[in-house]
Amino acid sequence: MDEFFKPSRRAFLRSGAAIAAGTVAGGAAAQGTPDPKITELQDWASYTGAGVDETPYGLPIKFESDVVRRNVEWLTASPISSINFTPIHALDGTITPQGCAFERHHSGAIELSKEDYRLMINGLVDRPLIFSYADLERFPRENHVYFCECAANTGMEWAGAQLNGGQFTHGMIHNMEYTGVPLRTLLREAGLEAAGDLSDKWVYVEGADASSNGRSIPMEKALDDVLVAFKANGEALRMEHGYPVRLVVPGWEGNMWVKWLRRVEVTDMAVESREETSKYTDVYENGIARKWTWVMDAKSVITSPSPQMPITHAAGPLVISGLAWSGHGQITRVDVSKDGGITWETARLGKQGDTKALTRFYLDTEWDGSPMLLQSRAIDETGYVQPTKDQLREMRGENAVYHNNCIQTWFVNEEGIAENVEVS
Repeated sequence: MDEFFKPSRRAFLRSGAAIAAGTVAGGAAAQGTPDPKITELQDWASYTGAGVDETPYGLPIKFESDVVRRNVEWLTASPISSINFTPIHALDGTITPQGCAFERHHSGAIELSKEDYRLMINGLVDRPLIFSYADLERFPRENHVYFCECAANTGMEWAGAQLNGGQFTHGMIHNMEYTGVPLRTLLREAGLEAAGDLSDKWVYVEGADASSNGRSIPMEKALDDVLVAFKANGEALRMEHGYPVRLVVPGWEGNMWVKWLRRVEVTDMAVESREETSKYTDVYENGIARKWTWVMDAKSVITSPSPQMPITHAAGPLVISGLAWSGHGQITRVDVSKDGGITWETARLGKQGDTKALTRFYLDTEWDGSPMLLQSRAIDETGYVQPTKDQLREMRGENAVYHNNCIQTWFVNEEGIAENVEVS
């Protein structure tokens, strides 16, 4: 028989046994058993559907209405200064639709038009400049796919298993294709001769919202891959993502990706703003705070099976899937364990694109119906290996909120239902 026509190793979900019993195996109808969804005329084939102008801006079909961002009400005092979570459990591939991408606001999302938008470059520059939105569009632009992760992602899990769902433990992340102008292009337009030696210089970036969220960025990073972005996934930024212009700081914590970017000031020192002193620092057991922890270390999570994505079929072929990422560069390997870290199997990586972007991984395996303790462990191009919770606690204690990149564990029972547990 031609190789192309040979049955796969899964042999149509091992349906042979189901044929004899006249049952359904793994959601696929047994061969030889009439399936009315195939043999009978269905309603949707009996009448005409929606016209081309039914929804001028396309929306998900009603059957996917549960694939939405969600918040946790008790996390913050008000939704104005709060966060919601990407439904990573329900997505595949790596690109996050803008409508599903998590939000983090310090004083609420604002409405700022392109016509009213202004970006000021000031400080230690030769020529202080103000750009309109139209000005930015005239500069050479670039397209890059990057992940954006809040430093507090997984932060609730430091002291133990807390939130029962990948959306809530790891959903403060999204991965989109950004279009914009490199920040270095705008800085060079303003001129950096006045700054002198750039090795010890910084830029302070500030947003236009009421919180005036601002962060200091070393000049080395500012001249490297930082992007002043005005598109995401090919369309204008959404209001909640900083429309019309935001900063993209690849591989670094999301709070530095200032939205509604209004000012870039060249300085000779870090500004030491609220968001880089009292916030977004890591407090050790002895009370000393570790700051300038910008880079998001290698991390991964299994998205299916997971608490919001149980196994709904019988024993047999199972695809274990998840996401991995690193602010240091590309993911080179992901290992998956089904026994809580005793043994590991190397997963298959999906197509990789830009560095500092999400990587999808798959482990095509067989499930015998026994309980599993699922874990994933990411390794990036620097050789960094994602740590366990105990390894992190040994270094930082349990006072920390930010930068928890521990190995996550899901317990899957005989019925395929998963829950968040801790295996340290």
